[in-house]
Amino acid sequence: MTATLAPEHPSAPPPSRTDRHRRRVAGMVIWAVVFAVGTWFIGVPTSDPLIAFGWLWLATIAWRNELPWRQHLLFLRDWLPIALLLVGYNISRGYADKLFAPHVTEMIHADRTMFGAVPTVWLQQHLYHPGAVQWWEVLVSLVYVSHFLTVPTVAVVLWVRSRPQWARYMRRWFTLSLAGLLTYFLYPAAPPWWAAQFGFIAEPVARISTNGWSAVGLHSAGNSLNALQVEASNPVAAMPSLHTAYAMMAVAFFLPVVRRRWWPLLLAYPLAMTFTLVYSGEHYVIDVLVGWAYVGATFLGVGLAERWWRARRRVPSTDA
Repeated sequence: MTATLAPEHPSAPPPSRTDRHRRRVAGMVIWAVVFAVGTWFIGVPTSDPLIAFGWLWLATIAWRNELPWRQHLLFLRDWLPIALLLVGYNISRGYADKLFAPHVTEMIHADRTMFGAVPTVWLQQHLYHPGAVQWWEVLVSLVYVSHFLTVPTVAVVLWVRSRPQWARYMRRWFTLSLAGLLTYFLYPAAPPWWAAQFGFIAEPVARISTNGWSAVGLHSAGNSLNALQVEASNPVAAMPSLHTAYAMMAVAFFLPVVRRRWWPLLLAYPLAMTFTLVYSGEHYVIDVLVGWAYVGATFLGVGLAERWWRARRRVPSTDA
């Protein structure tokens, strides 16, 4: 008769569902406090994708803090190449106006044809009060800065929950970004604030996307965004509006799996981004419409490529 001996150092039992829930809540609370303090003193992590993904990596560690460190290092394996590509995208975007002179009047004519006036001018004449920050400008600043966080946050959540869905999402994100970047090189286009500054629009247009931060005491957040707008961005990369394109992409990705009664709630986000960008002088309405068209073309093209690839993998090779 043989006896089965228990291991000398039995492995610790996995945490119960209740313990895991408590650890996740505690971890996310700690992460949120640290993130809030960093935002207060340093600003919103918008200018450097490496910093943004660093914060998101810490969020995944806080959420899954019961896992060993080897599991957490998988984030670096999957995301560091992507973050480096985004750094290259940001740098190249700043040089996209070197080949051709910026286009200005076409977007002005397009908006006037659709609305009878430039919507940015009309909105600022009715809603903007120089020297005073209105309550809706706080919302405008929040929606504007969400552009830098929403798409990567959704991507990280998908990475945690479903790697195949993460891969589908990333293919659409990068295709859309590449299409926008190529357009910036081939068709540099000036936004309303730039057109007004150089006399193409007779009425004054203020660039006010970051005004709301001062009203809530987050001066550093506004300062970091202002520095990003001045130093790191291309002032004539308005066509298409990737701000609204990214917002629509993040929503459209989930529309097929969400009940239609929730669609208006999801679509409120790209519409809020549209109002934000037009009101703040960052984009014309035509920029937004072209951005949405790019989203449609991206989903169609990438979807066809995915179906072709799946069909190709199913067909057995006839080569000897």
